[in-house]
Amino acid sequence: MAYGTIIMLNGTTSAGKTSIISVLHKILDEPYLHAGIDAFFHMLPPRYLWGAQWGEVLDPASHAGPVGRMLAVGMHNSVAALARAGNHVLVDHVFLEPEWVSECAELFADIPAYLIGVRCPLAILELREQQRGDRSPGQARAQFDRVHRHITYDFEVDTAAADAVTCAAAIRQYLSSGAAPSAFQRLREA
Repeated sequence: MAYGTIIMLNGTTSAGKTSIISVLHKILDEPYLHAGIDAFFHMLPPRYLWGAQWGEVLDPASHAGPVGRMLAVGMHNSVAALARAGNHVLVDHVFLEPEWVSECAELFADIPAYLIGVRCPLAILELREQQRGDRSPGQARAQFDRVHRHITYDFEVDTAAADAVTCAAAIRQYLSSGAAPSAFQRLREA
């Protein structure tokens, strides 16, 4: 059985990853499963997301707590298993921990897996975060210098320069160009 393709978007909270994935769901020819970090976080009991135990998931907003670390490991292994079973998978992620990058590089290096960087200037991220109202204030700032650190991408988009539709179309065009994924292999070899 042939492996499915993974398209992983990495960027800070409010960068526009989920909006881009919503468009990709509509425009990609093959069916893709959406296995993003928020979907995995929302598997937790509410007290971990909006209550006193949030620090066990992310504490502060730029570091994973023990529950967040276990959840990320499960997510990474789940995405790899889905792709190995032949499913195509769209993933939105926030690489807060260097270990997450290393783990994904190890799990995905032998699977057709593209790593796409989703960038946006901090001032715009903070404005979006405030407008959303469903994020803790300061998450974008806390994540900003961590999320793209020491990561090489197959392709990047800037959501301040283009809307989700345009970014998704650019990603689709890149994928259609026949470019082989190599970011995870390069990260594994680094």
